Amino acid sequence: MAKPLIQMALDSLDFDQTVALATLVAPHVDIFEIGTPCIKHNGVNLVRELRARFPDKLLLVDLKTMDAGEYEATPFYAAGADICTVLGVSGLATCAGVIKAANAHGAEAQIDLINVGDKVACARATAEAGAHIMGIHTGLDAQAAGHTPFADLTDIASLGLPVRISVAGGINASTVQDVVRAGANIIVVGAAIYGAASPADAAREIRELVDAV
Repeated sequence: MAKPLIQMALDSLDFDQTVALATLVAPHVDIFEIGTPCIKHNGVNLVRELRARFPDKLLLVDLKTMDAGEYEATPFYAAGADICTVLGVSGLATCAGVIKAANAHGAEAQIDLINVGDKVACARATAEAGAHIMGIHTGLDAQAAGHTPFADLTDIASLGLPVRISVAGGINASTVQDVVRAGANIIVVGAAIYGAASPADAAREIRELVDAV
C-alpha cells in the first residue's frame, strides 16, 4: 500500500493568513485543502495563488457541490485544482458532472459522504460512475455531538472499491495512526495543526506518526 497522504485543511477566511499557514506546514503535508468557507470567501484567485506558490503539492478545493456539478467544478480545475469535492447527497447526476469535469482536466473528483444515509450504496454507485476518492467526513457539528469517522471508515474500506479513501473529522496526533491502520489513504488534519502553538511542529509530528505506521 502506498504511503498515506496528509491533507492540511486551510479554514481561515483571510487570504494572506491562508497562504502564510500553507507556507509554514508545506514541508510536512502532501495536499492543501481550501476549506469550504475559505473558498466561498476567497474564490478561484486563492486556487491560482496556491498553485503558483506550491507546484509540487496537490490542491483540493472543498466545493461540496450540490448541483450543476460540471459547471461549478470546471473553473476550479482550470485554475489548478487537483481534486474537487461533491456531496454524495447531491445525487448521481451531479456527482457524475464533477467526475466529467475532473477527467477533462486530468484531475480527480471526491465524493463527500457527509450526511449520506446509505454511505455504502452511495460509495458503490459513485465509484461505478468513475469517482476517484471517497471522503469519509464527520463534520464539525457531528464532532461536537461526539461522533467520529471510524465506523464509516471501516464500512467503506471493507468494500474494496477502486478508489482512495479520505478521512476527516477531528483527527489528531493521538488518533492518526489508528486512522492509517483502518485503511485511510488520505488523512485530513485541520485544527490539530492550525490550532497548535507551532503549526509547523504539529504538522511534523503528524507526518512522523503517519510514516511510522
